[in-house]
Amino acid sequence: MFIMMVRTTYHVEAETKPLDVVAKEIAAEQSTGTWTNVPAEREVHEKVGARVVSAENNTVVIDFPEEIFEPTNIPQILSVVAGNLYGLGGLKALRLEDVDFDPLVKYYKGPVFGIKEVRKYLGVYDRPLVGTIIKPKVGLSPKRTAEVAEQAALGGLDLIKDDETLTDQAFCPLEERLTAVMDKLDKVKKVVGKPCLYAVNVTTGADKIVERAERAKELGANMIMVDILTAGFSAIQAINEANIDLPIHVHRTMHGALTRGPFGISMPVISKLTRMVGGTNLHIGTYSGKMEHNVCDIDRSRDILRQPWDNFKPMFPAVSGGIYPQLLKPNLDCYGIDCILQAGGGIHGHPEGTVAGAKAMFQAVEAWKENVPLEQYAKTHHELAVALKKWGPSQ
Repeated sequence: MFIMMVRTTYHVEAETKPLDVVAKEIAAEQSTGTWTNVPAEREVHEKVGARVVSAENNTVVIDFPEEIFEPTNIPQILSVVAGNLYGLGGLKALRLEDVDFDPLVKYYKGPVFGIKEVRKYLGVYDRPLVGTIIKPKVGLSPKRTAEVAEQAALGGLDLIKDDETLTDQAFCPLEERLTAVMDKLDKVKKVVGKPCLYAVNVTTGADKIVERAERAKELGANMIMVDILTAGFSAIQAINEANIDLPIHVHRTMHGALTRGPFGISMPVISKLTRMVGGTNLHIGTYSGKMEHNVCDIDRSRDILRQPWDNFKPMFPAVSGGIYPQLLKPNLDCYGIDCILQAGGGIHGHPEGTVAGAKAMFQAVEAWKENVPLEQYAKTHHELAVALKKWGPSQ
């Protein structure tokens, strides 16, 4: 009988044990084994027991039979491929580098809104999207938040998002904030001639997130945001299954706890799961900026979000973390136009204000498209020239 396998790849560094021994321990721990012989284990191993495929050069490949999984249950899937193994002794490093989810993708629908649908809504087809984060990221009232959003939209931005730490606090209640921001954006649309997306952060507990997303839609939201690692991948599944019918901007806050240390999960695995459950945009890092960046992981994550995969719509990678006009070229050289450039301080920190900051970002994009050095382009574009003066030469 042919058994479909979910193949996992781990980076493993053992203290003293041979790698093949550790690999067998991982396979046993994550499927049918335990620390001693159990009579019934032989009966079930053929059906749901994990198999070690290879163990060499600190790389362990293990196959898990499809039947060990509850296929639509992401928490259970993660408990198998990234569960108790991290507690095993005698290890210096253990990182889940990749998972071949192909045997399970038939159970998932992927994004409701992908790159094509977002571009159609905005009417933008020939350039990267340019967005911002409300700054200061917390502490503003709904009225002040809306005023910041208004200035950003007047600068022509495509997307404005809440910070990952802003949800429904007393100083800025979600419903009041959303209503105020959308009112401003509706008015600005008549001035600039294009819509602007506002990703309102609906992240909350599992028992309330669908209700909060539904309420956001009732109040006129055109995009919602979810902190996927703190809320859980199932939060996005639940929202899409409830037919909220809004694009979902996905933030990866807390990812560093998983992706940066010797024990954890790679960003490409997180990217695969996010596309499976149906995100629209996902923060995956920058090739230059204030955040630590693993170029190999960014390359893989970028491709995972956009390349053909089953019937899933491609997603936008979001480029954020210390982005300003001088850093656009190295990022756009690697991402191309199908990305979202998300600048916070790089827009709001412009000496002439948010509108000028947005214009400087667009001017830097145009310079990249025309293959003109920023310093040369800035000679005829004032806002960009001011940005160069403040933040230094292009990189």
